[in-house]
Amino acid sequence: MRRFAIAALLVTTPAFAQAPVHQYGALALAPKGDRLASIEPVAPTHAAIVVRRVSDGGIVQTIDVCATCSYGAPTFATDGRIAFLAREAGKSRALVMLADASGARQVAAIDGIAQAPRFSPDGKRLALLATFGAAKEAGATQAGVRQVGEIGETSDEQRLAIVDLAAGTVKPVSPADRYIYEYDWTPDGRGFVVTSALGNGDNNWWVATLDAVDADTGTVRTIAKPTTQLNMPRVSPDGRTVAYIGGLMSDFGSIGGDVWTVPIAGGVPVNRTEGAKATVTSLDWTGGGLRAVRLHGDAAEIATLDPTGKTLVNWSRPASFAAGEGKAAYSADGRIVATAVQDFTHGPAIFAGPIAKPRQITHDNDALPANASARSVTWKNDGLDVQGWLLAPKSADPARKAAMVTIVHGGPSAANTPSYVGSGSGPAALLDAGYYVFMPNPRGSYGQGEAFTAANRRDFGGGDLRDILAGIDAVEKIAPVDDARLGLTGGSYGGFMSMWANTQTNRFKAIVAGAGLSNWISYYGTNGIDQWMIPFFGKSAYDDPEAYRAVSAISFIKQAKTPTFIYVGERDIEVPPTQSIEYWHALKELGVPTSLVIYPDEGHGIRAPANAADVRKRSVGWFDRYLKAQ
Repeated sequence: MRRFAIAALLVTTPAFAQAPVHQYGALALAPKGDRLASIEPVAPTHAAIVVRRVSDGGIVQTIDVCATCSYGAPTFATDGRIAFLAREAGKSRALVMLADASGARQVAAIDGIAQAPRFSPDGKRLALLATFGAAKEAGATQAGVRQVGEIGETSDEQRLAIVDLAAGTVKPVSPADRYIYEYDWTPDGRGFVVTSALGNGDNNWWVATLDAVDADTGTVRTIAKPTTQLNMPRVSPDGRTVAYIGGLMSDFGSIGGDVWTVPIAGGVPVNRTEGAKATVTSLDWTGGGLRAVRLHGDAAEIATLDPTGKTLVNWSRPASFAAGEGKAAYSADGRIVATAVQDFTHGPAIFAGPIAKPRQITHDNDALPANASARSVTWKNDGLDVQGWLLAPKSADPARKAAMVTIVHGGPSAANTPSYVGSGSGPAALLDAGYYVFMPNPRGSYGQGEAFTAANRRDFGGGDLRDILAGIDAVEKIAPVDDARLGLTGGSYGGFMSMWANTQTNRFKAIVAGAGLSNWISYYGTNGIDQWMIPFFGKSAYDDPEAYRAVSAISFIKQAKTPTFIYVGERDIEVPPTQSIEYWHALKELGVPTSLVIYPDEGHGIRAPANAADVRKRSVGWFDRYLKAQ
């Protein structure tokens, strides 16, 4: 299940009167480490590619070829050219663009969608991932195609393709029946290392293999079949070894685990960071060695891994990092890093420079106010060290107790991490309404090593719920929170936890559940990503049904007493709306106050502005009805 929380859906209507937050999307760094590019707003409803000097953040070029276009994935060649993708509004057609100091030009077009362009080592070709004739946007969180006609006979396949920059031709390379999730060029330019799977790409990432693809013939050779999920394959500069992030992951794109290596010729992968009490969330193999971003407790870290697996932390701070293809971008020699940094009280800013001492080089958001206070909270439960975040509204009176809403993140393999609290981010609406907000990272989360992430395997809603309740106890010792006015919310896995907690405890007085699971048995047979459950349950629902029934809210539904607002997208393939209908129907029959809204044409997450505004209004209104002081 995807890592989205209700907080992200509550903020379409600004909660704070302030200037818009200046974003830095898809950040890329030139191989020399002297320039960077990011997608930034240049008008209230339009963004462009902005090229900056690393030395001082000064803008040297703005690339904007189309007033109605959106842009994606800028990437640098060794000679400084920039390739990027453009897409005209309302069209399923990707334009492959090439820019230099004199301007930009179109070199190719793809009827469908595309992502992740990268130059070949010699700079003459460009590889990318393309879905020709796409029926939907890429990824299981996007709205699915309507289930009509003969089901399951066709699905989009994302293929590896090569653009000849001189000729302007696009050649699909990988086989048509294989979905390519990620890739990296080999240093000789003759092939790629990929993560891939046969069949439905939305469903089969959890069983993806590490493969080599020949750039001329498209021949696929399996390098390894890891026992974990894997992300971010990276080839060593000598072309002999592949490194990747491997671990128990619940979603493609929600990356976390240990660093593994395997010979490119094939073999058994070796865990190079086994036992580390941190989670690697981003990986690159530079000329200076392996560079990683780790989540370690409440801090994000830039780190270097030596060949033995020893980790040197270069830079650390309690914040979130973001870049185009990971959490940070590096120069070819690994000496320079660039990343967009933010925390709860500071808007995004680009930090760049030596990996041990990057400095802030953009200041577009310096004037943004701190709209809440934030603190990291740690506590012990069942012998585990657990961490979370407590946000207090700016208007909080320490002499008066207030209501608090706990937000459970999705995943479950994910984490609540800092992001600026402003008019368009995080839990702004709840804080603006006067609520304290608690964002725990219980067992199953990233940040404390792979053993902690795997600690909720075959125990959904068990130890992780105990961790959350113990965290609320810890918060009540340090903040004026009224235990009689507690709310709970979350989306996806957080939606499951919200539904489940209603059957396990009466501590919460109001619940909002977004795209939640109520019945793991019926869910197994109706969702579009059933492969994700096998690593967590060990067997399918048909082979071990009792394990699924034991953690289904429907199995204990007569114990549910808490008023619950439920919402979901009509075309959600990750957690179909039938799960919300089943739960709503049960609460309704049992006389528990409830409300259900199914939003038309939405997928796993409510994206349309009008729908998101409606979620915000209904959710805050629900909490106000049951948690506000009489």
